Amino acid sequence: MALFSRRRRLPDAVRRRLDLLPDDAVLAAAPLDGGRWAVVSRRALHLVDADPDAPVARAPWSDVDRGTLDAEARTLTVHWVSGARTDLPLADDPAARDVAQTFRERVQQSVVHVEHVTVPTGGRVRVALRRDEDGDLFTQAIGDARVDLRDPATARAVAAAEARVRDEVGLGS
Repeated sequence: MALFSRRRRLPDAVRRRLDLLPDDAVLAAAPLDGGRWAVVSRRALHLVDADPDAPVARAPWSDVDRGTLDAEARTLTVHWVSGARTDLPLADDPAARDVAQTFRERVQQSVVHVEHVTVPTGGRVRVALRRDEDGDLFTQAIGDARVDLRDPATARAVAAAEARVRDEVGLGS
């Protein structure tokens, strides 16, 4: 018995607008309300506007902090490392589930190791060792709203956490 995929094929007009590197590949794609498309590739999240003259928004996975899916509202909210958020209203399409799952997998794949730190001012910082889109490792510090990463005591606590995170995976300081 043969199994058939019901996955929606990415329209050629959308695929042509993607600026994929030779070693990149589309893993999942789904239409968004309003005619836009969310495209998950190995290296990045691509948001393709319905207007063929509009630029394609492309963000490497290391720019994404996390995502939350409101299944009832069919909205995937992208939480960026900058603290900004982008709501992606998914069209009523079976491919939306693939995009949400693959999105989660790609963000998780970019994270190697994480340490949570409470800084002297009482805020919390997540220090992560992540892979950039070329596979190179780097540390990233993401604080909650109460954290001023420029505060000297906070900077020292974050630097110590970065050293520990790097040591945990054998990279040293």
